[in-house]
Amino acid sequence: MKNRIEIPLSKKKIALLALGSIAFVIGGTWIATNPESFIPSIFEITDPELIRIIGIAGIIFFALTGIYGIYKLFDKKVGLIIDSNGIIDNSNASSIGLIEWRDISEIRTKQVVSTKFILIDVINPEKYLAKAKNRLQANLMKANMNVYKTPLSITSNTLKYNFEELEKLVQIELERHKKTSL
Repeated sequence: MKNRIEIPLSKKKIALLALGSIAFVIGGTWIATNPESFIPSIFEITDPELIRIIGIAGIIFFALTGIYGIYKLFDKKVGLIIDSNGIIDNSNASSIGLIEWRDISEIRTKQVVSTKFILIDVINPEKYLAKAKNRLQANLMKANMNVYKTPLSITSNTLKYNFEELEKLVQIELERHKKTSL
């Protein structure tokens, strides 16, 4: 493949995700400070301290996703690049940069609730786990490895691109690379 395909980050999608995170932080704060008001309604949990812990966990999780969303709003890098070397991913918190075509054994998709993502199976997952830039990224990649048997995933949630079209594009380019490398 001689062409370089660049898919930009969608600042609109990222802004909406960051705003959603802020709303959940506010909701988590309300739950953590008023656990008694949620006793009869949330998951049949009757212990106010457990409800408070759930609220605090929500605050922490969504504060981190909100901070990451704000960071991505100012990210000048391209969200995803597909070229003759492979896929350069900058779409999510577990992105590690270049995923070489020669390392990819399979590309598959998964959906969790309403979120779809592309899983990239590689011959040597440890090579990519070692590329983690920090402990959080390493933990995210290890969690992916434990659940999906690969540390690498791409989502279109932060990209200016339709998921189904992205899935087709990546599959076509992988097949094209496999044919030219034989």
